[in-house]
Amino acid sequence: MISVTVRGGEMYSSLDSSEEVRGLLIARSSPDSSVRLGLRPNLKTQSIRLLSKRQRSLRASLSSDPLLVQAARGNAISRPPAWMMRQAGRYMAVYRKLAEKYPSFRVRSETVDLIVEISLQPWRAFRPDGVIIFSDILTPLPAFGVPFEIEDVKGPIIQSPICDEEGLKCLHPIDLEKLQFVGESLMILRGEVGKKAAVLGFVGAPWTIATYIVEGGTTRTYTTIKRMCHTAPHVLRALLSHLTQAISDYIIFQVKSGAQCIQIFDSWGGQLPPHVWEHWSKPYIKQIVSSVRKECPQTPLVLYINGNGGLIERMTGTGVDVVGLDWTVDMADGRRRLGNNVNVQGNVDPTYLFSPLPVLTDEIHRVVRCAGRRGHILNLGHGVLVNTPEEAVAHFFDVVRGLSYDSLFEDDVVVDELEPDSTVKLR
Repeated sequence: MISVTVRGGEMYSSLDSSEEVRGLLIARSSPDSSVRLGLRPNLKTQSIRLLSKRQRSLRASLSSDPLLVQAARGNAISRPPAWMMRQAGRYMAVYRKLAEKYPSFRVRSETVDLIVEISLQPWRAFRPDGVIIFSDILTPLPAFGVPFEIEDVKGPIIQSPICDEEGLKCLHPIDLEKLQFVGESLMILRGEVGKKAAVLGFVGAPWTIATYIVEGGTTRTYTTIKRMCHTAPHVLRALLSHLTQAISDYIIFQVKSGAQCIQIFDSWGGQLPPHVWEHWSKPYIKQIVSSVRKECPQTPLVLYINGNGGLIERMTGTGVDVVGLDWTVDMADGRRRLGNNVNVQGNVDPTYLFSPLPVLTDEIHRVVRCAGRRGHILNLGHGVLVNTPEEAVAHFFDVVRGLSYDSLFEDDVVVDELEPDSTVKLR
């Protein structure tokens, strides 16, 4: 029996005789390793070739782009790349020491030297495949007319929430000159990591940013903005439209400054019923993707929603390259639900970093196997938790660097489509 992994991730087997599987007729065309596929119901056949380990390794080394960017595009690579959400932060002793000297989060996240230093702390310590800029989804707000402060206990505070047409008057097009510290930091980070890792930028999705602007800060219930969907929908639509344009411009600015991949955080999209998210969040994310594609067609876009189990199929309709799964979704089930046209990121439970290291190793292997050998960026299902042992984070990245798709999937043969009525022998 030959085990065949179809490029989209579906697994089939071809026997010595013909076998019908999921609408395909799979048959050996000769004693060699060429295989023909017959498509039901008309049984028109198409030839494929089976790639050896040596051929797969050669194909996986052709691109000079960072491993993470290749995975986000669905390229064939030798192992999954890995980074962590919140990989720079309070769990690191060097960060806590720096925060003692610079206690203001706004200062730390809006000063070029500090942004670069904090962003590089996990890079120096763990060598992840992605270096994400140290920033915040609220960072661009003052640049389009929404000032805010961050208090240690309460978090972000917006003194003048926007809940009516009068509030909309404070908004103006995003002034990217006020965000030059972001652009300069990204340029420096590109120079620091070179081709050894991808530099990531990020933004908040319009709905998520709107929750802060409407609620005046963080909330557990989202009652004000959810009520606004029904009591002042025209105001909410105007706000979301303005945010969509500002965020699109901000992404393009980040890419032109050096970001090689962008993650869109719809952090609070998972607080909406799926049909409500479909109406109040998805169209605006889709518009952002469309706008960015026109200016930066080669830059992969990742969409992450916390609590996205009920939204997975809907997320693919935004047009992003990669969907991030949180830890409550089974990776194999998530892959099946996403289909073949989008790549995946995630999704180790962050609490595994508190487990014995062999347990963490096994979970990494499980997630990678479930994700398949193409189009997967390994990450946590949420951000690194406070008090996470640095030893565990180091172990996470050590394990990933030691992975090999050829070893993990050594019994599988990768399928490559050919022109109809042609066959190629496996060498």
